[in-house]
Amino acid sequence: MTEEAQRVIDAMDAVEAIADPEARAKAIGEVLADQEARAKRWREQRREVVLEMRAQDPPVSYRKIAARLGVSLRTVQDIEAGYSGSGKNRPRKSEADDAR
Repeated sequence: MTEEAQRVIDAMDAVEAIADPEARAKAIGEVLADQEARAKRWREQRREVVLEMRAQDPPVSYRKIAARLGVSLRTVQDIEAGYSGSGKNRPRKSEADDAR
């Protein structure tokens, strides 16, 4: 895990450890509000990286991208396709192909 990601996780653990339930709930709300706004930007930034890697000549393979980004092969394919929902709501392969 990257050092930066671990620091974020440690900070979230600290929020969960706030003893006062009201203060904890307030802090959770603040984090969730920021996370909602940030999540879309982060998904777009991650997708840009995947698209850049796939646009190289020759394209970086899905497996190599997955290994380098620490995600599954299917996640890389979903990122490239612009899909970011849960697995159970993922469009069927033919639907995803038709959308391209």
